[in-house]
Amino acid sequence: MNGRVLIIEDELELGELVQLYLSKDGIDSDIASTAEAGFLYMSNTSYDLITLDINLPGMDGFEFLQKLRQSSDIPVLILSAREGDEDIVLGLGLGADEFVNKPFSPKVLVARIRAILRRVRSDLDHSASKNIIFDSFNLSPEGYHLEKNGKRIILSTKEFEVLRFLVQNPGAAFSPDNIYQAVWGQEYGDISTVAVYIQRIRKKIEKDPSNPDYILTIHGRGYIFDERKIKSES
Repeated sequence: MNGRVLIIEDELELGELVQLYLSKDGIDSDIASTAEAGFLYMSNTSYDLITLDINLPGMDGFEFLQKLRQSSDIPVLILSAREGDEDIVLGLGLGADEFVNKPFSPKVLVARIRAILRRVRSDLDHSASKNIIFDSFNLSPEGYHLEKNGKRIILSTKEFEVLRFLVQNPGAAFSPDNIYQAVWGQEYGDISTVAVYIQRIRKKIEKDPSNPDYILTIHGRGYIFDERKIKSES
């Protein structure tokens, strides 16, 4: 299965160009020219990934992403002409998985999309790895699924991968560089992104994000998942 992508882009020619290259790679897609139309498409069709422009008429991309993350953890790749660090941090902070600046190479974009789709493909095989239980949480490493008391906790793909990495290595401290290399698969990059994701994860799993019980900060060493919280694997 090659996946299906929703392209939310108000520049029709650019949207059609992305759609053309996706089609050449065997990936189906639809184009929505507004955020509102994007939600309408999603109400009728199941997608594996969204490419999202920020400068949209009506509801902008940030508003769309914020509303989307209230109910869905579908991977989102932002495409934007904005290059400011604050926009990148805001987009990632709202739950985007990737951020690509315009102009971009369509071939490179498709490769990035294909890489994201491969990462989430394991969602089809929940049985490949044992679930990890910590307190009232149940985490399925290969299913990209986190529950608390049986209720689904919505995490973006990257949020889940950061949490999974720490939970699977409890009691070990990792610097932002270590986490970036392990989760993003890159040796160099903006490691401040890691702090953004840790903050978002804490808001979703900690009773008091400013005084965390699970993901602890060890001065001079980095982040560590408290191994005492791990109950079992099932």
